[in-house]
This record gives sequence, C-alpha cells and structure tokens, in this order.
Amino acid sequence: MYTLNGRTLNPDEGFQHEGTSYPQNWLRLTSLEEKQAIGIVETPDVVAPWYDQRFYWGVDNPKLLNDREESDEQGNPMYVQVLGTVDGQPAMVNSTERLVTRGLKHQWTVQFKQAANSMLAQTDWVVTRKTERNVDIPADIAAKRAAVVAECARLEAAITAASDVPALIAVIGTASWG
Repeated sequence: MYTLNGRTLNPDEGFQHEGTSYPQNWLRLTSLEEKQAIGIVETPDVVAPWYDQRFYWGVDNPKLLNDREESDEQGNPMYVQVLGTVDGQPAMVNSTERLVTRGLKHQWTVQFKQAANSMLAQTDWVVTRKTERNVDIPADIAAKRAAVVAECARLEAAITAASDVPALIAVIGTASWG
C-alpha cells in the first residue's frame, strides 16, 4: 500500500501531485527510490489474524459448543413462536417447544450423519434387492457399509466427548471414511 500526504494511492490508478499527473501504471513501474523522491511512503498491508470461521466468530472467540436453551433477560424460558390468534387477530404466540440455539457439536454431528447417509445411499439398492429378492449383498459392499456406519458412530461419540472447540476441531480432523 502506498500513501502520499496521508492519501492512499491505488497502484492501478493515476494520481496528481504538485501539478504533475502520474499515469495509472506509474506506481508499478517505478523503483522505491523514485516513489520516495516525491514523498510516497510504502506501508505493509495489515493482515488480519487468521481464524477458522467454521468454529470461531473471531480470534479467540469460539462459537457455541453445546446446544443452549434460550432465556430472556429476566431468566424466563423462551419458546419457539408460531402464528396464532390474539383477540381474534393473527399474532405470533409461544408454542410449547423451547427455543434452542444449536451448538457446534450438533451441527457437526448432523453434517457427519448426512455424509454417512449420502455414502450409504449409493448402495441402498443392494440392501433393497436383498430384502425384496433375497439376493446376497456382496461382501465388499457389506464391508464398506459397515465401515461407514462404524466411522459415523465413532465420530458422533468423539464429538459428544469433546470438551472444548479445539478438542472438537481435533476430532473433525480425524474423520476417515475409507
């Protein structure tokens, strides 16, 4: 990033300084000494610290790990709102279902179950064939299906056991569908 008298210069735009017009490619074609000669200062771009947005809202600010039943400011339980009527008019009213904010454990468990189901769906026809016509399931397909089910169960148990976000990240890094 280049600045001149406190103004940021775009390297692909022309600019004027002390009555001289500089073309749009001037900053790219000149040396640092030439830039400094007219008062241009080069400053390094500020790079924001990296964090994994799947798990953190910001640096050292992890997302919710476990599900949380929500309460209002006075500590009263909150409920899912549904369309109902109040005094004969349509209005949003509380249901009997508690309002729950889902945590990372829930989200990743659902994601791994969906992945497993997607992998199993590819060979569901073989299971249906076995059920409907008693045609044996080939051993390699049965082994692959068992491995997918076992890996999903292992991941679900490990996610449940994760005590914090770094532990959850470690578990997710071990996913191996074979």
